[in-house]
Amino acid sequence: MADAAGDAAKGRSRMVVLVGSSSTGKTRACWEAVQPLADQGWALWHPFDPTRAEAALADLERVGPHTVLWLNETQHYLGGPQAGERIAAALHTLLTDPGREPVLILGTLWPEYASQYIALPHPGGPDPHSRARELLTGRTLTVPDTFDQNELLAAEALARDGDQLLADALTRAHTDGRLAQDLAGAPELLRRYQHAIPATRGLLEAAMDARRLGVGVHLPQTFLTDAAADYLTDHDWDQLTDDWAEAALSDLARPVHGKQAPLRRSAMRSPRRPPGSPTPGPEEGPMFRLADYLEQHGRATRRRLCPPASFWHAAHIHLIRPEDLNNLATAAEARFRKQWAHHLRHRAADAGHSRALFDLAVTRERAGDREGAESLYRQAADAGWPLARGSLVWMREQAGDWEGAEALYRQAADTGNPQVLANLAWMRKQAGDREGAESLYLQAADAGDPGALFDLASMREQAGDREGAEALYRQIADTGWPLALVSPVWMRERAGDWEGAEALYRQTADTGNPQVLANLAWMRERAGDREGAESLAQQAADAGDPGALTRLAQMRERAGDWESAESLYLQAADAGDPQVLAVLAEMREQAGDREGAESLAWQAADAGDPQVLAVLAEMREQAGDREGAESLYLQAADASDPGALTRLAQMRERAGDREGAESLAWQAADAGDPQVLAVLAEMREQAGDREGAESLYLQAADAGLDLHTSTIDRWPWGLDPDGSPTPPWH
Repeated sequence: MADAAGDAAKGRSRMVVLVGSSSTGKTRACWEAVQPLADQGWALWHPFDPTRAEAALADLERVGPHTVLWLNETQHYLGGPQAGERIAAALHTLLTDPGREPVLILGTLWPEYASQYIALPHPGGPDPHSRARELLTGRTLTVPDTFDQNELLAAEALARDGDQLLADALTRAHTDGRLAQDLAGAPELLRRYQHAIPATRGLLEAAMDARRLGVGVHLPQTFLTDAAADYLTDHDWDQLTDDWAEAALSDLARPVHGKQAPLRRSAMRSPRRPPGSPTPGPEEGPMFRLADYLEQHGRATRRRLCPPASFWHAAHIHLIRPEDLNNLATAAEARFRKQWAHHLRHRAADAGHSRALFDLAVTRERAGDREGAESLYRQAADAGWPLARGSLVWMREQAGDWEGAEALYRQAADTGNPQVLANLAWMRKQAGDREGAESLYLQAADAGDPGALFDLASMREQAGDREGAEALYRQIADTGWPLALVSPVWMRERAGDWEGAEALYRQTADTGNPQVLANLAWMRERAGDREGAESLAQQAADAGDPGALTRLAQMRERAGDWESAESLYLQAADAGDPQVLAVLAEMREQAGDREGAESLAWQAADAGDPQVLAVLAEMREQAGDREGAESLYLQAADASDPGALTRLAQMRERAGDREGAESLAWQAADAGDPQVLAVLAEMREQAGDREGAESLYLQAADAGLDLHTSTIDRWPWGLDPDGSPTPPWH
């Protein structure tokens, strides 16, 4: 942190986001780091009015040199599905604009938010945080939860010099090292929660559940008091007095250590609206904010629980912010509470939430209501949801309404998106209008879509115009895309013109592209010239493509030449392709060289591929070595492979250790493999244990884990909040 501030003082723009749990000193560390810049006259800007995201979007472009941009609780800026990506892009522009440097951007995040933004998307799935991931890569620092022994000794020295507050904290934190949390009042906050009377505890748990399921930091009093009802037993409910809520909220507002309160009154700013804006919704009344430490405690301890019926009812009645309603609808749907998801999503859509409108449109379309779906898609598009217009086009195409689809494409093309012109060209091609398609492809290319020329070249090739296709590929290559020459090579190969293909490969290789040398190596290998193939693959590796040797090794392996394949794999590993270590490890394991296999697997794990250890573990399990398999699975899990815990849980389940299997399954789910409980449930069901399977399915549903399609028939109408199947509803 000090290094970043020092670089900023020397004229270089920097960004650092501290990642750590609640009350570990992240904000204080940022504050201390900027004090030297304050002494030099730097400005400090904390965008927060009317909301943090809105303030950042409105004024980021105005940030000039010698500014500290303070993004405390960075999730409020990067977390939104649309605004977050726009803010991430604007921050990247700010950091890379020479005319605006130096600036220093400081932020803080809890680990769960950092993991969410940095995680790579599942193949084929959405990627809602691509710009945020790009922005945060290489710009985060982890703040540990605890002080190590040396740091505690240093703190003790300060305490001996007269810091009584620090001395008191050390008496409580000397065993676990959680000194920062103690100073921030965390132990007392936790004690207040754990020893609270039922009414007070119910309010806190309703607040915890609201925050972990996506409600904003400002919680309406009316929502909290109504939501708390089902958190109390019938006996406790009967003991309540008329003023129970006021008394409980007053008690929760009392601060600990003179700083934090478990649930404090929070003033919410009125949004600033220009004249003519829509009239704001009804006032929500007094608002409260849950202490950060208790919020994080709730996320950790209540993650497997589905809130009771009073929570969902209170949310539907009292919450009015579209984002809150849509987040809860998503949370309800993930937990198979379909009826509440439906009603909450309608509330969010009525409030103008673009994603809610889109999701309702999808539901209408699946139900066969094309007219209703189209109306909702249009509303979602007008509200700014990017996928809505594409869905409208898709509906028209599926119905054979090419004219309507083309009209929508042309509307979108007016926004200046060249990809839309290429899509329109594809429609023209499908309709048999090659001339119109060619004209549109050329317009798309002129508008900045080089892929349109590829599509046009492909269209010419399919029509038998090889000469015209090759001319286009060469034109693309002249614009700086050397790989474009590979396409005419493939045309020559498909036509059996190996000599012409090799000549083109060599022309392309002159551009310095190692991939072309690798392709040439394959041609040599197919022609039986192994020596020439290996020489070219080595040239490609030397030019920066270590995968060339890997692919050549795979060809040798398929031909049964194991010795030559292993030699090439080792060369590829030396050239910088760590993935081949996994292949070599498996080859060594199959040959009985367990020690060599494990050594290579660890090398692969150190190079960023921990799954190799789990592959070896599976091979040992199949060979009957359960003890060796379990050891390797655990090592793989320690090397950050969550799938290893899943496979170990399955192995324990097969061995009859159901308790151990279930414990590991939860660990795997927490580590990033949400389907594991459903997998175990299926195993129990196949073994005839329907009751055990049902229990696991319900636990997974309550936690919002991925149950894939196997449960659709199990609960066709969803679940009630108490976990019982919902009767048919409309």
